[in-house]
Amino acid sequence: MTTVLRLCYLLGLSVWIGEVIFFSFVVAPAIFSVLGPAPAGDVVSVIFPRYYALGMGAATLTLASALALGRRATLPRLWTAASAVLALGLVATVIAGTIVHPRAQQLRAAAHAAGQAPADSEPFQRAHRLAVGLNGAALLAAVIGLGLSAAALHE
Repeated sequence: MTTVLRLCYLLGLSVWIGEVIFFSFVVAPAIFSVLGPAPAGDVVSVIFPRYYALGMGAATLTLASALALGRRATLPRLWTAASAVLALGLVATVIAGTIVHPRAQQLRAAAHAAGQAPADSEPFQRAHRLAVGLNGAALLAAVIGLGLSAAALHE
């Protein structure tokens, strides 16, 4: 059973870290460089619900596996620390996907309705900065969780 838990943990963590890095540093910049701001915004707006759903699912699998592994560990303190950090990353992902993204979509639509580019809308820019910050926090939490669990997996 421990082997299955470790597999679930590592799979969830690798998918979570991989999707954040790939989307943030490869996909989004490529889309914006090819299409320009307005059409690229349309494309990433369609991607975001799936992006956040995948992130929430992977983070949940990771956290659940970490908690279960911690209960089985002889020295659970590293798993406890990893679980706490991973929980923060999951919270950041959930907030970004369920609160900030829908709000940014509303602000984006309002900017378009007013004949303004979302990039020129200060409320939209604030929401975007918050989403980027939460995304960065989730990535940092996942990487810290990876480091803590690297030590914990040897227990």
